[in-house]
Amino acid sequence: MKKVEIHPDAVERVKKFTINDPQLGFGKYVAPIMIQALYDHGEWQRFDLLPYGPLQLDPCSKVLHYGQEIFEGMKVFRHPDDSIHMFRPEMNARRFNLSARRMAMPEIPEEDYLNACSTISAYCKHLIPKRLGESLYLRPFMIATEVGLGIKPSKQFLFIIVASPSGSYFAGDAVKVYIERDDIRCAPGGIGFAKTGGNYAASLNSYAKTIQLGCDQTMWLDSVEHKYIEEMSGMNFFAVIDNKVVTPTLTDTILDGVTRKSIIDIARAEKIEVEERKLSIDEVLKAVQEGRCTEAFVCGTAAVVAPIASFMDKDQTVYKLRDSQGKIGMQLREKLIAIQAGRFDAPQGWTYPVRDLNF
Repeated sequence: MKKVEIHPDAVERVKKFTINDPQLGFGKYVAPIMIQALYDHGEWQRFDLLPYGPLQLDPCSKVLHYGQEIFEGMKVFRHPDDSIHMFRPEMNARRFNLSARRMAMPEIPEEDYLNACSTISAYCKHLIPKRLGESLYLRPFMIATEVGLGIKPSKQFLFIIVASPSGSYFAGDAVKVYIERDDIRCAPGGIGFAKTGGNYAASLNSYAKTIQLGCDQTMWLDSVEHKYIEEMSGMNFFAVIDNKVVTPTLTDTILDGVTRKSIIDIARAEKIEVEERKLSIDEVLKAVQEGRCTEAFVCGTAAVVAPIASFMDKDQTVYKLRDSQGKIGMQLREKLIAIQAGRFDAPQGWTYPVRDLNF
């Protein structure tokens, strides 16, 4: 495992940094330090904890032209005994490397990834909120930095982790979902399962339309038949139909969400029946009309779980959920938040303790 070199200026900066805003929001504040590592000559060089600051990139860096980049999103929580814990970080490490392989980028040894995340978390301990549901959000990412306009995989990369003390992504209101029946987010054999910027950039045009129509989130359907639900632009989807929790089965066009997996695990532990299968939007809308789909919700690292109030179709027909606050979804959300915050015993391997530096 590579040691993270600690720069004294970074330590002094983070010691003095405070946030007095009770409304943290999401991604609004960023800690004044970051982890950085260079990849060159076929291997990762040293890892450094540095003062947060701008990057110096050549205008011909491949990331700026061909989008060769990946990222992750994960959270660190403060427990009642004041210890801090990352939530299921090994899953993020494995997914990061899965994305790296798909994007022709170098993998990071899992122990180095976890050590880097743990180090920045330890130095940001005093910035981790104490309120239930709030956390330190980590954003590890990797970009291609080799200079040149030729279309080929880069041989040089930069890995960075930034940290953001954050509140809830949603204020608690149920979200309105617009069903995108024309554009597609990704296609079979593509990069839909990878956490890479192109997937999210491809969703922005539809997102603008979604907001213009008074909705909050875009629902993406499959690219072949345009009828099977895949996911939101950054979250996985669940519906409660006939008292069963139903979610689209994973394919190479759907991101394997850490929160999705956790929700499924908790539901099954609570003896709630879960089905992972192909799920068409028409089946869901019909079930809503018939009262068999009583609630639906979305989940993700940032949002945790957010209930769905309604679906809007292409012709602007609105289908309202009977239970817009989502009894089952909120039950699962509360259990997950309690586990993350150390207020309920976590299943084996779900929480990863971060050493206390006392610096």
